[in-house]
Amino acid sequence: MILNSTQLAMLKVSSLQSLYMVSVSSLLTSLFGIPLGIMVVITRNGHILENKFLYRVLGFIINATRSIPFPIFIVFVIPLTRLVVGTAIGPTAVIVPLTLAAIVFMARLTETSLLEVPSGIIEAAQSIGASRWQIVWHVLLPEARPGLIMSVTITVITLISYSAMAGAVGGGGLGDLAIRYGYQRYQTDIMWVTVILLLLLVQGIQILGDRLVKKYSRR
Repeated sequence: MILNSTQLAMLKVSSLQSLYMVSVSSLLTSLFGIPLGIMVVITRNGHILENKFLYRVLGFIINATRSIPFPIFIVFVIPLTRLVVGTAIGPTAVIVPLTLAAIVFMARLTETSLLEVPSGIIEAAQSIGASRWQIVWHVLLPEARPGLIMSVTITVITLISYSAMAGAVGGGGLGDLAIRYGYQRYQTDIMWVTVILLLLLVQGIQILGDRLVKKYSRR
């Protein structure tokens, strides 16, 4: 399996596009998804900022967004994508649906991680007069750190999968290259190389995430 110079050039461009889409959307997803997950947890019944209405609204938004398959979601948010970046095609445009779809995914994973923090630790912090946001910052987040790291790892891997699917609708990246040349033009060598690159990328991120979890887990 030997690629010519043209194929190598396309592969380089597509790889950089995929890295660009995944890295930017991962950063934005973490910045918005983790706080959203925190809000879902602390507003639930009996928690430090109980608010049944807000909890139900956030839960509905998260569940509704997660219920839409990603290829359909890309098309659904095209008006918003055009409003934000001025176009609905290309790597930059795909970052909008990638981020919106992954935020709610990240929020649910964050919720799961935070709910594993023992209630006794929270009650102990309250007994010494810690404020709500001190509990979040100094209790919930540190105690849930290994779970949050794994949540970010899973989300990034999911974004790699989403970015590959975005190639079907002109999103660019390795998915677009695999579809346009590997599948439609029967260039199986391109298909194999893109699959291998995606596999290596996922494995690398998973290994890094596992090592960070191990480092920050309490023995």
